[in-house]
Amino acid sequence: MATDNPLVEPTTDRVAPPAVLVVFGASGDLTSRKLMPAVEHLALRRLLPAGFSVVGVARTEMDDDDFLERMRAAVEGAGGGGDEAKHVWDGFGGGFRYVAGDYADVATYERLKDVLGEVDRARGTGGNRLYYLATPPTTFPVIAQGLAAAGLNQPARAGSFVRIVIEKPFGRDAASAAELDGIVHCAFDESQVYRIDHYLGKETVQNVLALRFANAIFEPIWNRRYVDHVQITVAEALGVEHRGGFYEMAGALRDIVQNHVMQVLALTLMEPPTTFEADSIRDEKVKALRAVNPFTPDDVRVDVVRGQYGPGWVQGKEAPGYRDEEGVHPHSLRETYVAMKLQVDNWRWAGVPVYVRTGKRLPKRVTEVAMEFKAVPHLPFATDQAEGLEPDALVLRIQPDEGITLRFGAKVPGQSFRVRSVSMDFFYGAAFLEETPDAYERLLLDALVGDPTLFIRSDEVAQAWRICDPLLHAWEDYDVPLARYEAGRWGPAEADALLGRDGRRWRRP
Repeated sequence: MATDNPLVEPTTDRVAPPAVLVVFGASGDLTSRKLMPAVEHLALRRLLPAGFSVVGVARTEMDDDDFLERMRAAVEGAGGGGDEAKHVWDGFGGGFRYVAGDYADVATYERLKDVLGEVDRARGTGGNRLYYLATPPTTFPVIAQGLAAAGLNQPARAGSFVRIVIEKPFGRDAASAAELDGIVHCAFDESQVYRIDHYLGKETVQNVLALRFANAIFEPIWNRRYVDHVQITVAEALGVEHRGGFYEMAGALRDIVQNHVMQVLALTLMEPPTTFEADSIRDEKVKALRAVNPFTPDDVRVDVVRGQYGPGWVQGKEAPGYRDEEGVHPHSLRETYVAMKLQVDNWRWAGVPVYVRTGKRLPKRVTEVAMEFKAVPHLPFATDQAEGLEPDALVLRIQPDEGITLRFGAKVPGQSFRVRSVSMDFFYGAAFLEETPDAYERLLLDALVGDPTLFIRSDEVAQAWRICDPLLHAWEDYDVPLARYEAGRWGPAEADALLGRDGRRWRRP
């Protein structure tokens, strides 16, 4: 798209090859809310070829036309549709097929095989397959084995591709993740496996790499000589809503820390990659996670806080406590909040604590990485001249209000000499007029073109569980207290004490 506006980037994106997107769990919420809107947006941007096709697989009984109309209605309900999109969906008419069946039934995969052959002949998709597992984690091994047994795990012809996208969580702990990995690898080569974490599709998460490695002013100070500590916050104002049953099984550690937080942590701490190729970036992420010291049971008692929200008020509305939510046990000990202090054992970060927190029913929704720098070695000002001066800080706002904030000291206007902290802000929405692609849109296209850079490799999963697994075991095997916090607060008092004993405090986003 040609434009004279320098703030609007021309459309030079990659275009997906002819392929079939096979969605397992096609009747589910993820397909309706995320995958199909992403498909529509890619088609509107002309990043999908004319023959692109979607085959849905689920237990719900539907025919091809029912599936197409259901997906079309779901996208409209999610805010899509419109006159331009009507032409897209009209073009999809012959490209939507549906297979009803149980994931454990051999006959389901035989019918799928027949349908894929028909689509290849009718739509020219050339045997290219992208399987997307938008299903509960318990079905991941069943589907992988079913595809392999039917011979659908390998390209049907020379030059074609077969890939599988697996949603989080990848295992419930280190042992189950390793078991799942073994099953998946019996069916698919690691090069075919795309473990998706939608956080990595966010523009502002990717901008951590751009900020660090495209700017000479930041990389020299991105280390223990200048950085006092790092804070990573993933806060949600919402509670568990109608997902109480899921949260009783998962909790904040499995739901957020093991995946989202660990990925943001790795991008923040990693060394510069030699190239911007997938393996080079993922190698450095694994090295960064490997450098994080594992917790001992005593460490968990001292350096980790788990909490659970009680009743309170959030953004002016009364909120129930976690134990009063639908599907939650009245005496549940499941954590809705986790705070921890991590130590990194490498040259760049030795001695720099990394504080992590995530929780539900906090005052606002915000995800950010804050890097607070060391104080200057000597202030030549009188104490009363620098009362409003805080340490310099660099804050990467991932959501909402995506952008970057730099906090530094400046003179207050006036006749007297006083210094206080001010902030310089960069907002994506103001700097770039082009609409930011949804995370699923970016990741779906990456999987179709075969770019694994923003997907999680097997050894990354193992390293993330190495960090988180000791917490699960300590909570199960030891009498580790569960702190309580009022909904609408920034977590329990114990989390404040975690930083307070180091003479630090949490940022207030």
